[in-house]
Amino acid sequence: MIQVILAAGFALMVGLFGTPLLIRFLRRHGYSQAIRVSADGINYPEHQGKKGTPSMGGLAILVGVVGGYAVAHLVVWRVPTVTGLLALYLMVGLGLVGMADDYLKIFKQRSTGVRARTKLLGQAFVALSFSVLALQFPDEYGRTAASEAISFVRDTPIVLPMVLAVLWLWLLITATTNAVNLTDGLDGLAAGGAIATFAAFALIGVWEYGQNCSFARFSRCYEARDPLDLAVFAAACAGACLGFLWWNSAPAKIFMGDTGSLALGGAIAALAIFSRTELLLIFLGGLFLLTTVSVILQVGSYKLTGKRVFRMAPLHHHFELLGWGEITIVVRFWILQSLFVGLGLALFYGEWVRT
Repeated sequence: MIQVILAAGFALMVGLFGTPLLIRFLRRHGYSQAIRVSADGINYPEHQGKKGTPSMGGLAILVGVVGGYAVAHLVVWRVPTVTGLLALYLMVGLGLVGMADDYLKIFKQRSTGVRARTKLLGQAFVALSFSVLALQFPDEYGRTAASEAISFVRDTPIVLPMVLAVLWLWLLITATTNAVNLTDGLDGLAAGGAIATFAAFALIGVWEYGQNCSFARFSRCYEARDPLDLAVFAAACAGACLGFLWWNSAPAKIFMGDTGSLALGGAIAALAIFSRTELLLIFLGGLFLLTTVSVILQVGSYKLTGKRVFRMAPLHHHFELLGWGEITIVVRFWILQSLFVGLGLALFYGEWVRT
């Protein structure tokens, strides 16, 4: 447990005190990302003040997570696990893809950033390589970090062939990263929502560690490999996001950019895959799913009927155009995410009690 606290605490400090250093560096060089202040002829009055705000704040989150994870292992002198290192690989790898996009937008002033096809190829390479590696390196019990079975609160009887399992993991990672990216449209929205998700995964990791099949095999034990290290990783992610949120809450002093949103999406996907709670992500990442569904409905309806379901998608922009203030939207969406996460944890624990 001390590792979990150390990881969260160190990452929190990096987020709190490292982010302003990054802000000063970016401002000193005049690096900021273009802000959309209107769309379809409709103005966003509250977005006018965002012009000149630095982006690429996800770099502070990445440093906090990697640092928190490393410190937690150095202090107790424990070797990092394959599971933890793979989770870091996915998070950092996708973060670097996002950083390349942010770099071109901010430093090179190329408004479109990396070409869409190149960006998708980068994401696919990281996700597919992670998926293949996650199904290798069995431990002494024959367990790999990921499972070929589709999971809900634990592995289900649905076991996929190797190739289909890799494709399933790739699809899950891609969907999650894009969902977080779509949610990152208002100050603090994605970071605050992610904190609740990471906190839930930290609790799940600690619980699975205490009831793990590595210690004793009984009917309700969990097959997840290295669950305590997953809790350490999740705690580091939560701490880094909390420290970053201090500076990202409205009015934001910095945005996380694609560096942050893709990295957070990758971290959430890795935790769901490794904790054997892939489909439970519907609830633990409810805010991100809701945002994605709003975009799918909007695009689908417009292409099929020529009519829009919402005034604008993603959903948070719809409420902006209804006249809701940015802070009101963000806080209410955080409440929704908390309810989603609470329901997800209830389903997770309820399965244990029921069985």
